[in-house]
Parts: sequence; structure tokens; C-alpha cells
Amino acid sequence: MDPKVNRDEPSPTPSGSDRRALWLLGLGVASGLWMAAYGIVAPGSSAPTDIPPDAVATVNGEVLRRDAYERLLAGFASDSRNPIDEKIRRHILDRMIEEELLVQRALGLGLAEVDRRVRANLTSSLIDSVVSGAEEREPSSDELREFYAEEAAFFVRPGRYRVDQILFRIPYNEEGDRALERAQVARRALNAGEPFDEVASRLGDSQISPLPDTLLPAMKLREYLGPTALGAVLELEPGEISPPVRSGIGVHLLRLIDARPTVSPPFEEIEIQIQSEYVRRAGDRALRTYLDQLREESDVVIALSPGE
Repeated sequence: MDPKVNRDEPSPTPSGSDRRALWLLGLGVASGLWMAAYGIVAPGSSAPTDIPPDAVATVNGEVLRRDAYERLLAGFASDSRNPIDEKIRRHILDRMIEEELLVQRALGLGLAEVDRRVRANLTSSLIDSVVSGAEEREPSSDELREFYAEEAAFFVRPGRYRVDQILFRIPYNEEGDRALERAQVARRALNAGEPFDEVASRLGDSQISPLPDTLLPAMKLREYLGPTALGAVLELEPGEISPPVRSGIGVHLLRLIDARPTVSPPFEEIEIQIQSEYVRRAGDRALRTYLDQLREESDVVIALSPGE
């Protein structure tokens, strides 16, 4: 590539899919701080007299690395149906240089200190770079099995229950005796063989949030029934009807239609899920270690008094 740049030479004007790829490349200018946080631009204290072997250019002493340049070329090639020629190569290099100029100018203006968006982008990019580095390593099968053994409780599938109920509301300023009596009458009718739906329609009250006719985990059932009624459900066998159970909204008759027990799935069945969780936690650990190291290497002084 000719190091001499003809400033009068017009910029290349590719068409079709090339134009789309160039447009995508142009977005990189707006994300300059993000690219800097990823290490594409290596800092330098002064302009070097000789360009390093792995550099494609320097801008005010900052080195633009060849691997970053080649990644941009590869990204452009994946969006373009035409081969990359010398004009496109120069265009990509020019965009890298202009991006670095914008980054330097933004930092010189103190945008990283006063603009919340810039600070957020820098923080997010650095976190992504730390976490992604830890997540790139694929754990061995032995590591996953050991992790599963240590964290078996995390992967347990909780029991699920399909429940129906008849609700007897307690009117405001009443003690609830009438609702309890109605519930007892309904239970006797059920025990005598009257269909559940008919008893509910004849003796029960309407429900603002009826129970879904499906298997639900215990914590979801608690949202519908409350803790006392849930406790009664967990004591039933499928097909059984509970005694009248009082809660904050009324008296319940509960029928357990179906139940699936809590199970620990075998390793082979959920290996992909185990690996995903292992990798996620590896990223979390890497970030925590990185942050702790930054604090140890920095001079942090807290001015707040306890309780402030």
C-alpha cells in the first residue's frame, strides 16, 4: 500500500451491497470510545519515530493495530459481494484514522468525565471485554460435572401443581362464619359425588383472578392463593379436596388435580444449561476479580461519614 495519500483523489463510491457495507463501517466512527475500550487503539505517550511492526498507522502517537484493521476488512468482506480493492482498503484505514481522531478529541474535551452516555459506553465496553475474555474458554466435561455436583440445588426442577378451588368471600365487617358454613355445605356436596364445577357455580363466589388450568410451581400458586392456602395444597394427594381454608380474602375449598414432584434432572439432560450457567458465572467472577484489582491498585478515598 502506497504510504503517500493524494488528498485530491475522490473517495471511492461503491454501489449496491458495497454501499451498505461502507455505511455499516461508517457507524464505527460514532462508536470510537467503544472500540478504544476493547483495545483496538493502543495508547502511547509520544509519537514513535518508527511505526511498530504490528501497526497500520499512528495518530498523535497512538498506534492503530493491524489485527483491528484486518477485523474491519473481514467484516466489510462479509457484507460485500465484491472483492476488496485498494480503494476500499484505503477507505477503511481512513475511517480508522478519523475514528481515532474523534476519540482523542472527545477525551481531550473531557466527555468521558461530563457526558453520562460516554461514561456508560466506556463502562459497558470494558465490562464486556473483561467478561467475554473469561467466557471464551470452554469448560471440560469434568469441570461441568463437578460444577453440577456442587450446585445441584440450583438446577432442581421444583414441583408443579394443578389446582382448582371454590372461593367463599367474607363480606366487609363480617367475621366469616357464614362463608365457613357455605364452604362446609359445599364440601359435603362434593363428598357426596356432586361435580366440582356444579358445586362451585351453585355455592361459590366469582374469582377476580381464577387459577390457571395448568401445572404451576408452588411460588406461582402462592401468588394466587396466599401462603396458608398453598400450605393446604401441599398436604393433598391428587384427587383430594381440602377442608375449608381461611385466608385474607375468604374461605377456600381446594382440589389437587395433578402434581409433579421436585426432581433433579440428570446431567446429560441439561448439560447445555449447566455449561451456560458455568460460563455466566465465570464471567461474573472475572469481572469481580478485575474490579477488586482496580481498587487495590488505585487510591480510593471515601469522604462520606457512616450512615450518610
